Amino acid sequence: MSEPLRARVAPHNRLGLRYADEADALGPPPVSIIDVHTHVRGGQAVHVYRDVARRFGIASTWSMTPLQHLSEVREVLQNTVHFIAQPDFRSDDVLHAMGDGFLEHITSFHAQGAHLVKLWAAPRARDMGRDVGAEDLMSLDGPHRRAQMTLAAELGMGIMTHVGDPDTWFATRYADARLYGTKSSQYEAFESAMDTFDVPWLAAHFGGWPEDLAFLDGLLARHPNLHLDTSATKWMVRELSRHSRCDLLQFLRRWPGRILFGSDIVVQDEHCEADTEEEHARAEADAFDLYASRYWALRTLFETDYDGESPIADPDLAMVDPAQFGPADAPQLCGKRLPGDVLCWLYRGAAESLTEKLMNRAP
Repeated sequence: MSEPLRARVAPHNRLGLRYADEADALGPPPVSIIDVHTHVRGGQAVHVYRDVARRFGIASTWSMTPLQHLSEVREVLQNTVHFIAQPDFRSDDVLHAMGDGFLEHITSFHAQGAHLVKLWAAPRARDMGRDVGAEDLMSLDGPHRRAQMTLAAELGMGIMTHVGDPDTWFATRYADARLYGTKSSQYEAFESAMDTFDVPWLAAHFGGWPEDLAFLDGLLARHPNLHLDTSATKWMVRELSRHSRCDLLQFLRRWPGRILFGSDIVVQDEHCEADTEEEHARAEADAFDLYASRYWALRTLFETDYDGESPIADPDLAMVDPAQFGPADAPQLCGKRLPGDVLCWLYRGAAESLTEKLMNRAP
């Protein structure tokens, strides 16, 4: 794919950047990057993603791709993509899809070479469970999730999970602790599950608590089988920027091999749909900017001393303080200019280490 036709202001490009030029300005990372947290699906947009990934130094992508899209994604990304088992989130039968149907999916994904199972356990999953009469449907201490963990362990797979959500959400949409619990209470079932199932665990979104490095220190110390990833770019930019360079660097140096690079990029054909050839070209350019914005923001955060607004709008600011912020506003992005050895672990070494652990478990 050629360079995007034009740069335009959008929620993922508030600053009007030409991301292809920005990728050139960043240059290659110190090592090629393994992105362990994406959602790549469809047959068109994946070509755009491949171009973005190459430009920003992404050599390998771990993706939560729906089972029916594995072949078309693999056809484009070839051996640079590795799949993570997930349920059918678009099923009309939620109870089956998240219960027994997910057991079937796990077995099918494993046959396709997947070594991780994603267990989504965000607080809002309780709403989905209540809607089908099973509030604990996706709870890590519920019978369905325990059966899925048992199967994953028997197949020699590791477990990725989403626990907790941003502090901004607990201050707003999860304010009713009777329905959602407190943020700290989300980790009770998680820690119990890690104690029960001695497999490699990968906790998405900096373990769900990038706001509190001290808590994560304790979590990693208590659970040697736990790893974290940096996915959810808007969340990481907002919260990791607030930590001093010294504090974040000390945290990363304490846990080499335990913190992995992830973006949470969502790639789907809806981003490229259009009625005319001209509109299609514009849609592809916009999709390029959307995917590139995540890699630009994360690499800028970790590699540079940039200090300015993020190019990505962050509506969480307005959720908490609507008097000061609008939905198109963005937080400050404060680059940490991490040393080369730390970047090498973050970008590649930790993912290779986790891969080795997973391969050693394979039956």
